[in-house]
Amino acid sequence: MLTDAERARYARSIPLLGEEGQEALRRGSVLVIGAGGVGSAALLYLAAAGVGTIAVADGDRVERSNLQRQILHTEDRLGENKALSAARAMAERNSEIRIRAIPEHVSRRTLPELARGYDFVIDAADGPAAKLMINDGCVAAGIPFCHCGTSGLRFQVMTCLPGRTPCVRCAFGSPAAGGPGSTLGPACGAAGSVAAAEAVKYLAGRGELLTGRLLMGDLAAMSFRTVPLARDPDCPTCGAAASRAP
Repeated sequence: MLTDAERARYARSIPLLGEEGQEALRRGSVLVIGAGGVGSAALLYLAAAGVGTIAVADGDRVERSNLQRQILHTEDRLGENKALSAARAMAERNSEIRIRAIPEHVSRRTLPELARGYDFVIDAADGPAAKLMINDGCVAAGIPFCHCGTSGLRFQVMTCLPGRTPCVRCAFGSPAAGGPGSTLGPACGAAGSVAAAEAVKYLAGRGELLTGRLLMGDLAAMSFRTVPLARDPDCPTCGAAASRAP
């Protein structure tokens, strides 16, 4: 049961989630890969929502150019590892949750072990290669995850339930690698906020997830649309051939 302190803290969300939904959040666990622009918003909202266990993995250090969009970090943390900085910020937001900082980059080798035991993963990493690695690892492990991407004033978000809904490779194939681009902070915030909402909905069993569809937003035009997605039977990650692979 929720404590009186928890009922007071979550008084505005309990009417939406119910006490059982809020308790489900307390029991839930989320791994966020990347503590940059998207990860900043996602982590802050997950902590504020009362997700009981939150892990954040990032091997980078806070740089001055990050402060324009990575709202977890502050000037006094320049040079600090981003995962450690993120953990400090979340602890300041909610002292009643468990936080794990993983101060390293996630790799294809380390992802299965890091993700084991978490209910949901948020892909807030940079670059197509990292995102496909997260997709492939989560699908192989059967862990639900949310994919996020930003560019300029645009963002995109989708959720995958492995074995049931399209994965990132179904949606995009194998995009070519690209370098860092320009991004405005609010686009990162929008993607991270949606990703946090997906995690909360999944854990609490409320609402409709972004499965089988891609949410695309353009803050320059202030336009939003969802694009339907279908599983690719020939997908090398989740298709029929992949399921038969040894």
